[in-house]
Amino acid sequence: MRIPFLSPRGRDYALERLTVDDAAAIAVLHEEDFVRPWSEAEFASLLEQDTVFGFAAREVGNPRAGIVGFVLARLAADEGEILTVATARSHRRQGIGWRLMDAVLRQLHGDRAEALFLEVDETNAAAIALYRRFGFRQVGHRPNYYRSVEHGPTGALVMRRDLR
Repeated sequence: MRIPFLSPRGRDYALERLTVDDAAAIAVLHEEDFVRPWSEAEFASLLEQDTVFGFAAREVGNPRAGIVGFVLARLAADEGEILTVATARSHRRQGIGWRLMDAVLRQLHGDRAEALFLEVDETNAAAIALYRRFGFRQVGHRPNYYRSVEHGPTGALVMRRDLR
């Protein structure tokens, strides 16, 4: 499956399903944003699980860019969970995060899931705003869940969106 889209700034992207072969590339991208990034082996192990799926964004016509954004999610019983999501700093504000989240929601609607959960760093205003635009609401808080170079320990907002 390949879903092309044009960003607000005229860049051409496409979404594709993640595979185990993408583990190294998404581990590199994950390292850009997380104090404790996941390893290639951790991503490969997740992508081998039947309940885990994800999508990658690639810039069309720029093979050197590789994967510029991705989302990894899990479906267990009738509940989905965003495991992690990242967009390369050089490709932010292009609508990639929105498209990745939309792809997960479409997949989960097709799978007849009841709800989607995620955790987000309470200091990540851009991500929180994106999730709220998608209809997520805060249902919990986990103190000292994340570590940040700028902020030290920060809490996680637990958010939920009903799908039915």
